[in-house]
This record gives sequence, C-alpha cells and structure tokens, in this order.
Amino acid sequence: MHYTLSYKNPNQHLIDIRFTIPNLSGEELNVQLPAWRPGRYELGNFAQNIKTFQPKDSSGRKLSFKKTAKDSWKIQTKGARTLHIEYSYYANELNAGSTFLDETFLYVNGVNCLLYVPERINEPCDLELQIPKNYALACGLKKISPHKFSAGNYHALADSPFIASPTLQKSSYSVERIVFTLWFQGEARPDWKMLLADFKKFTEVQHKLFGGFPFSEYHFLFLALPEKFYHGVEHTNSTVIALGPGYGMFSGKGYEDMLGVSSHELFHAWNVKTIRPVEMMPYNYSRENYSRLGYVAEGVTTYYGDLMLLRSGVFKEEQYLKTFNELLEKHFSNFGRLNLSVADSSFDTWLDGYKPGVPGRKSSIYTEGALCAFMLDMLIRKNTSNKKSLDDVLRLLNDEFGKKQKGYSESDYKSAAEKVAGIALDEFFDNYINGASLYVPQLTACLDYIGFELKALKKTSYTETTLGFKTQAAGEKTTVAAIFPNSPADKAGLTLQDEIIALNGMRVENNLNDWCAHFSNEKKMAFTVATGKRLREVTIMADGNLFYLNYSIARQEKITAAQKNNFNAWIT
Repeated sequence: MHYTLSYKNPNQHLIDIRFTIPNLSGEELNVQLPAWRPGRYELGNFAQNIKTFQPKDSSGRKLSFKKTAKDSWKIQTKGARTLHIEYSYYANELNAGSTFLDETFLYVNGVNCLLYVPERINEPCDLELQIPKNYALACGLKKISPHKFSAGNYHALADSPFIASPTLQKSSYSVERIVFTLWFQGEARPDWKMLLADFKKFTEVQHKLFGGFPFSEYHFLFLALPEKFYHGVEHTNSTVIALGPGYGMFSGKGYEDMLGVSSHELFHAWNVKTIRPVEMMPYNYSRENYSRLGYVAEGVTTYYGDLMLLRSGVFKEEQYLKTFNELLEKHFSNFGRLNLSVADSSFDTWLDGYKPGVPGRKSSIYTEGALCAFMLDMLIRKNTSNKKSLDDVLRLLNDEFGKKQKGYSESDYKSAAEKVAGIALDEFFDNYINGASLYVPQLTACLDYIGFELKALKKTSYTETTLGFKTQAAGEKTTVAAIFPNSPADKAGLTLQDEIIALNGMRVENNLNDWCAHFSNEKKMAFTVATGKRLREVTIMADGNLFYLNYSIARQEKITAAQKNNFNAWIT
C-alpha cells in the first residue's frame, strides 16, 4: 500500500492524498476511513473533512463509486490491477490527536485521514511526503529516505503521527540503549539540560517497573501553542503532547503539567498500547470498541504517571500531593460517582466520556480509575506485607498478555490482582469497580496505611460552601455551573446555566460572593435569575450544612515506624 501526501496552498488547509492499492482482483473494492482514533474512545467522524474523492485506474481513467456508509466507499474497479484514490482532506484543527496544515508546518495523525482496505489491513505500507526539502520530520516510523517512511501494516501507519517543519527543535537521551527524542514545534525555548535530566529520571523508573521497553526507540512530539492548552495522546513508540502557552512551558505549573502528561503518555506505551483490553486487540477502526476496562487503561495510567515522578525524584512530595489533591477535588465534586460505576462508565465513554453530559450520570475513568488503582495498590501491599503491589499486577499482565500480543479481559485483570494479593478481591471489585459505593472508608484506611489522613476544609466561597452551588464568570456575566444534590440551592429550584442577575435587589456584576458575604446574616437570600429568556426569583435558605468542601490529604501528626516503612516501600 502506498500513500503520497502533498499540498498546493497550505493556507487553504487542504492535504492532497493519493492512495495506491496494487494487486487487485475482482470488479469492485471497499475502502474505509477510520471512524475514531485509539486514545480517545468516541467516534470522530473524520470523513466529514474529506472534500474531494476520485478513484482512478493506472491510465488515469476515472472509476465510478458510491458511498456505503459515512466513512466507507465501494469502487467499481472494472478489472484494474492497480487503483489510485485521489482525495483532499481539510486539516485545520490543532490538538494532540488531529491533523493540521498551514504555511509553517504539516502535522498528520494518519488515523484521521488515511484510507485502508479492511481485508488487507495487515499488508506493508509506505508513506511519501512531497514537501519542501528543508522540512525536518519528527516521526516514529522507519525512515527510507528524508521524506519517505515504511510501516509493517496499517495499524503501525495509523499509530505513527508526524510533524514536518523547517523549525523543529530536538534533543535526545538514552536509557538502556534506547534513544528517546524530544521534538518541539511552535514558539518554545526548551531548557534542554533540565528537560533531559528530568525525562531520563522518570523513564528509568518506568523501565525499572516493567524490566524492559516495548519499543526500540521513542519520540515525544510537542506542539507548543500560544494559548492555554493541555492534551496528550499515546502511540506505540511516540506521543503527541499539545501544551500552551509556549512561554510558560518550562517553569512553574506549566512545567509540572509537561512532566505530568509526559510521564502519563510514556506509561501508556505499556498500559493500553501493549497491555491492551481484549476488545481492542486488534483495533477495529470502523466502529466503537466497547470495553469496561477504561478505568485500567486510563485510571491506572493516571495513578502511575504521577507516582513515577515521585519515585524518580522529579516531583517532590508536596508536588505529588498537589496532584493527588486535584484527584480528590474532582472525585468529590462529581456526583456521577454515586450513580454509575467506573466499569460501566468505561463502557459509556463512547457516549459522553469527553463532555459534561447529564449532571451526575457517570464517574470518571481517569479520576475514579486512579483512586481505585491507589486503593488496590495499598490493599495488595497491606495483605503481602509490602512484598507485592500493583506493580506486580502490571508486570504479570505484561508477561501473560502484552508480550504475547493477547488482549486481557475484566476477569483476567481481577484474577491477576487476586493472584498477586493472595486473597479474594470480590468485595473490592463489587464495591468500587463494578459498584458505586462511597470511597471514603476504603480511601481513609489506605491513606492511614502510609501515614496520611483525609481532610475536609471549608471553602471561602459562600455560594459553594453554604448554599451548595458553583458559578462561572465570563466578563460581568455569572452563571450556575454545578449544584450539590439536596443542597439549599437544589431544593430552592436553582438550575444549571441560570444567569445570576441580582441578589436581594442588588445587581450582580462578577461580585456575587461579595454580595453574599454582605447579606450572610440574613435567613433568606432572594436571587433574580434568568433561565433562558425568562426572569424569575429563587429564594434560598441556608440549612446549616456545608457543601463542596475542600478535600486534601496530609501527613498524620504522629506516624508509626510501620507507616513510615509502608510509605518508603511505596515510593521506591
């Protein structure tokens, strides 16, 4: 299979693609464009970006075709031995999983825009780029020439994004003779000494956990964007990470975010790219790949991404605790955790996993998945006197499934955890994985095992803590963003997206909490709100309860020698 990519006017954002299919037989052929991309478990409908589409035979004769689905075509080949499909793809979206073209660079995720023949998906492919000679390429594919690459099959091709640009910056480090290359595209001024030292540290710790790498080389492809941005996508031997603004990427919170997402995405090279749910072995690009194991693919990776930074010394304890506290904040603010289990939510990721959806409908495979990973890790450590941990579960899955290119099932994951723990884990899985039980009792016991405690403190926001609703401000407009179930705001009939116009007759102009503090001694608060185009009065009475508390963990004042030993075993 041969793919040629070119373009005429890059500012039109149109990539011209020529897909050549040799060795045909028969009178017709079906071709497919992926409907989704691995790493984001929702339909992408990439075919909406195809502007022109025309199949031809080797003589240039146009062949008839018809669309059979939103992203598949049936072509009348008329006995041709070789088929050329020429089509244009609109590439004007820039994130870690998209495809983009302008006058400064070309960035392609093959799974967005490269057609394939379903029954010939395992045949070798090569990719040729007709681009300026001074363009360098960042890519994990095998290079044939400066602008030509080869892939063992379509899976490898679709899973190997690339950036082509005259302004790419790069540097490398090695761990166990494997070369890791960091590429930067965009307005960024990398601190190479700091970057290479920190990346090497967390890479070494991940290697130590698994005892080897599943790849022969690895590439970090960074898109430095001018606006605030945070997005990463995993691939077999590479990752694309979009961050911004570029001026803040190498200090403070911006650098912590870069380290966090980079460690997370590298860990994915084992967990989900190698150790893969059976429903995704192999990927079916034409439809949803439903699985109830998203909490392992994403939750366990979220847990370990930050933990690897702590174990390697890249993160200090206070930096790690900040990331853990962010998980707690998300967990306790999401009431879907009380409704839909993390396993069921994994399945339903295909419905609304990347948008708010119905309030309180689902838990998060990232947040609840990470907390479940932590609790399971502590449970295993406690029952084996720290001789075993969740590390051993991952190693077992890697040995029994990943290295053998077999997919694992829900029962395989549970069995592996029970084998390592040496106990039955029915209660844990029934309550926290397949059920929606409160995490607090188990979470408190797990934190106590390493000498930490869960704290719940009152926030300064009156509307959140006392009345039970959150707001968001845009300019001088204040709207209701979330409502705590059975809080005074909920009982009074406040609704999501209500615009707060006034409080007790006083106009609200991005100063709601100031007015709430002013009227805090009054029993009732009369809010004037706009629900759509309708104005109404909502009277809210505080009931003495507290809502949206600020949850965090902290070291216990008196830590036993056993707790200290447990903590040290966990972080080494």
